[in-house]
Amino acid sequence: MFSREQVKKKAITFSYDDGVTQDIRLIELLNKYGLKCTFNLNSELLSNKGMLIREGQRISHYKVHPQDVKDIYDGHEVAVHTLTHPNLTRCDDAEVIRQVETDRLNLSRLVGYEVVGMAYPCGGVNNDDRVAELIKKNTGVKYSRTITTTGSFDLQDNLYRFNPTAFHLHFDELMRLGTSFIELKPETPKIFYIWGHSYEMDYGADYWVKLEEFFKLISNKDDIFYGTNKEVLL
Repeated sequence: MFSREQVKKKAITFSYDDGVTQDIRLIELLNKYGLKCTFNLNSELLSNKGMLIREGQRISHYKVHPQDVKDIYDGHEVAVHTLTHPNLTRCDDAEVIRQVETDRLNLSRLVGYEVVGMAYPCGGVNNDDRVAELIKKNTGVKYSRTITTTGSFDLQDNLYRFNPTAFHLHFDELMRLGTSFIELKPETPKIFYIWGHSYEMDYGADYWVKLEEFFKLISNKDDIFYGTNKEVLL
């Protein structure tokens, strides 16, 4: 992990789930500030049109089209989010493997490279040791992200239950952690890992503005490596 960074001891990476059309706007912002992200997609749900009720309002949850995946996510990383977004802890062994590996193969064909990353779908308790071990032994996935935030920049030993640092909607915490990370002068490698869903940016009128303020804060630092999950973790 992190072996490529012999000079830069700090890395920032992002992870966004579901493959929704708001990813297009997010990628424009990421590219503007030279940031890299991993996008976790459900290959059997691509093109679906849905709406979510969040924060007392209807939020678009339209999925990108499969033929557009390669172009939309160019320059970033596409990763597994399972075929249909089940809670894998409630699936039997064979279904866990099918949901993960078939999604991985489908996405690999769409993007033209081997997909090796993943994020567990669903909220709450969405992963456990059984599921992680099944994925490790029976699929081509090399790492998988949970939704359990740590508030820490420390490296972790278990890549198959890798916990992110922070959730992107917690803007005050993001800015605090971002300032601390910038000021950090570590002797050992550190990772600032942020996760979320781009459709959540539509919850508030100023959410996109707040996210861009965070991007401005953390971008263009000579001592920070900006990479996809794969580039940072593997």
